Amino acid sequence: MNERLPDEVKNHAVCGLTIFGGTASSGLADAVCRAMGTRKGRARIDQFPDGETLIKLEEDVRGRDCFVIQSTCPPVNENLMQLLIFIDSLRRASARRITAVIPYFGYARQDRKAEGRTPITAKLVANLITEAGAHRVLGMDLHADQIQGFFDLPLDHLTALPVISAHIASMALKDFVVVSPDVGNLKRATAFVERLGGELAVIDKRRTSGDTAVAARVIGDVEGETVLMFDDMITTAGTATEAVRILREHGAKRFLLAATHAVLAGPAVERLQAANIDWIIATDTIPLRDEVAKRLPQLTVLSVANLLGEAIRRIHLDQSISELFKNAKR
Repeated sequence: MNERLPDEVKNHAVCGLTIFGGTASSGLADAVCRAMGTRKGRARIDQFPDGETLIKLEEDVRGRDCFVIQSTCPPVNENLMQLLIFIDSLRRASARRITAVIPYFGYARQDRKAEGRTPITAKLVANLITEAGAHRVLGMDLHADQIQGFFDLPLDHLTALPVISAHIASMALKDFVVVSPDVGNLKRATAFVERLGGELAVIDKRRTSGDTAVAARVIGDVEGETVLMFDDMITTAGTATEAVRILREHGAKRFLLAATHAVLAGPAVERLQAANIDWIIATDTIPLRDEVAKRLPQLTVLSVANLLGEAIRRIHLDQSISELFKNAKR
């Protein structure tokens, strides 16, 4: 994904295309535009005195293929509303096609009725994006694959697996075990084993509340090994740190934790500090706060800009997205 595109391909790719970035993903949008050899679309994002969001497009988009890059990360409601207003602005400005590029899709955990009288908010958000006027969606490592079916629009689902696995391969680790932190994450762990090699182990986990998880037992041998754990997101880090605790009790020596989305909400940073994890890897789907980088020096942030840029180019040219992941099974 890091190879340089030929000039003739690059010039053709950006013809008739405009990329905008919301405040949650402004830096990532800049990086995507650099990767594609184009400039970011001009837009003014402001707030009225009462807190309402105002977005004014400062260039003509009539008849253009427009992409809005905006993660719905914290503050979730503010960033989601900004995405919807961006889409509405483009629709009313007669953009030919509008693609909502959502590197991190918030509200993804509320994907079913876990108990009575609760909403399915992931579907609600999908409906809002559709009604705002988007023509298609580009997402990355959704919390649950079934969320793709919540959209009545074409949705291209990317994975950061090739980006993360390439970085880990460059570390040349030896004698490691890939551990799934729970049974539900086994498919992702297996995909990394196929890419990186190593043995596979699973933690049988019992959840006690929304932000607390208790690991019961380890299925597989981790004694004396370096452990690699992968997840789609690190939110409060309860699952990861409890997994490290039980794996250390079973004799594991070193720990690498990797996730696409570093949400790092609530006590996450404190928990990761206390867990004494050797390496933490995340991507820039969510911007990293400066204080987090200082408190977690073992954290490496990888960019998905080239991957997103290539996907945007392919969508613009009506080319296959799945070709990007022929060797990246999930």
